[in-house]
Amino acid sequence: MQSGRRSATIRVAGLCLALVGSSAAGIASAADFNLAVEPTHTPERAREVYQPLIEYLNATTGHNFKLVTARNYAFYWNDIRNRKDLHFVFDEAHFTDYRVQRFGYEPLAKSSVPSSYSLLTQDMVEEGEVDAFVARSLVTMPAPNLGFALLLEYFPNPMQQPDVRSMAASWRDSVEIVFAGEADAAMVPTWLAEQYPNLMPVVKTREFPGAAVSASQDVPADVKAAVRDALLKLHEDPNLYEVLNELGTPQFVETTAEEYRGSEAMLKNFYGYGRSSGQR
Repeated sequence: MQSGRRSATIRVAGLCLALVGSSAAGIASAADFNLAVEPTHTPERAREVYQPLIEYLNATTGHNFKLVTARNYAFYWNDIRNRKDLHFVFDEAHFTDYRVQRFGYEPLAKSSVPSSYSLLTQDMVEEGEVDAFVARSLVTMPAPNLGFALLLEYFPNPMQQPDVRSMAASWRDSVEIVFAGEADAAMVPTWLAEQYPNLMPVVKTREFPGAAVSASQDVPADVKAAVRDALLKLHEDPNLYEVLNELGTPQFVETTAEEYRGSEAMLKNFYGYGRSSGQR
């Protein structure tokens, strides 16, 4: 009888140890990762916009994600070249390719909408007549944002430049500045421009592959796969509609590094492009 009780006790103890071990393994397998995003919002607003995405990735991958925001594009450009703890990033094409070529990042999924920018105004200006804005005020997000870089392509003559003002706190803020009469035109993403039919599009730029979520070469392959799968299914979650709406895309789709090859050339005229980087 005592032998039977001892045997039962041993089995129960063994089961408890197995459960504890399984729980510990689950805890040990959860890792912490940073996700950096372009500063197209203030840091406070970015946390509001991206928090549902962070919670979604935490729940679907079993890992812990932390949003990393930069104060502005000058700080963001510095982080791109110098920080090594940015495990995941959400970037436009020129930054995506730069990270691929310089630091071995891997694009996992991209916006299904190609990236282009439109110059909007309230003035009666003929389509394509960008010269009408020489010496006039234009607003956009700061360099080396893709919209800023594309705007410069329309004004190659240094003696015939607009007064480019980088005072907007977000893309939508750029449009509001035009409405307020504080600038004559705004360069904004085309997906946003289409939401303002009462403003006249003067030009629409050439297209680039949609903004992509990429992973650093330090991220394990199984974690990359989990994040990729989560992003490709993100549009199926109705709670994340507002996130996708803020990003200007209906969904994420598969992508490769090859799609972005050559896009980093948009950065060549900005300070720091040719410098070697010692990422930390």
